[in-house]
Amino acid sequence: MEDVLTELPPPSRFFLEDLNNFTPPAIPLPSPFILLSTPNSQSVLRPSLFIIAISAPSLYLLHHISPKTLIGTLILPEIPSSGNSVEPSLKDKSCNLYAINHASESVILANFQYSISSERAHGIAKTLIGQQIIPERVIIFDSVQARNFRGRISTDDTFAMKLETSRERKGVPLLKNLNYFPSGSVVEGLGAALLGRCQMKNIKASLCVSWPESGGSVTSIVKALLLKDVLHDMELRIDANSDDEGLRFGHTNHYLDSELYT
Repeated sequence: MEDVLTELPPPSRFFLEDLNNFTPPAIPLPSPFILLSTPNSQSVLRPSLFIIAISAPSLYLLHHISPKTLIGTLILPEIPSSGNSVEPSLKDKSCNLYAINHASESVILANFQYSISSERAHGIAKTLIGQQIIPERVIIFDSVQARNFRGRISTDDTFAMKLETSRERKGVPLLKNLNYFPSGSVVEGLGAALLGRCQMKNIKASLCVSWPESGGSVTSIVKALLLKDVLHDMELRIDANSDDEGLRFGHTNHYLDSELYT
């Protein structure tokens, strides 16, 4: 007679894929959405330029750019708003939308001050571009990660490079003085998803990636790009010092695993 306590169990009649059928599916997260400050405003915004800040230097600079008007925010239901200040702050977990109007030009700014998971990057890109906001041109400021760069880079290096959609390359590029991101290197996360979304929607778009992720030297480079290349025709100012303590406001790492844009 077999001893059920010591004998080896019989082989399973299920394949590993079949066993997954007994696992309850994950509850889907609610979709992100844009909440405008003025509910009766036009349902679709059509700016001539849409600037999206993901990197620490760009967040810091766009937070201090003036004059600008708060027009709304991008809501992620899983991101709690408790603890956010009444007035916009770099320490808030938020993605505020601002407007800059100058003559016939209209510019919208988006500041991403929280981390984006790989599962949410493409959904956010879809919500932000092509639905309530249909821009003529998009520029995204992101950072390089050393592990994704072809070759070695040290913390002493300082540079900015770009990736572009095919439509941006056909005309006069906005960031005409930047070199292209080298072949063999990759960009991941929200920046890649946003650029991919612009490519799908046939929108002129540039992704500016800089190194290092923070610091006065790289902030000076991004500031020069903003004032001389991106917003050169507008009477704007950035009330910020590249060596200011605000550069160390605790910006978290936005580069989680996601689809890659090479």
